[in-house]
Amino acid sequence: MNDDLKTGGLREFLLWLTRRRRRFRVSGRSMTPLLEPGQEVLINPAAYRHTLPQPGDIVVVRHPYQPHLRLIKRITDVLDEERYIVKGDNPLESTDSRTFGPVGFEHILGQVTSRF
Repeated sequence: MNDDLKTGGLREFLLWLTRRRRRFRVSGRSMTPLLEPGQEVLINPAAYRHTLPQPGDIVVVRHPYQPHLRLIKRITDVLDEERYIVKGDNPLESTDSRTFGPVGFEHILGQVTSRF
């Protein structure tokens, strides 16, 4: 996925209605200017069933040490098939792999597909 995250069209809306997408609200500034606090995005929780995450993908991850906390980050590096470096686009306001290290594949909850 590139820096130009599009607003979801009819297809994304229908996938959300059929529960193949999940809605997620942005609460912090770690992905500004791409995503602002209060915006909502759609995520595909099944995105990585048959393929692996790639650098540039925007994903929702579970914080490795605070399991109740969900974060939107960009995958910047793939260490192997099990560990990924994730970073926010706004490094001054992002808690990410620079703080908590790589995340395991099991922490990736889905790929961001569009703005809602």
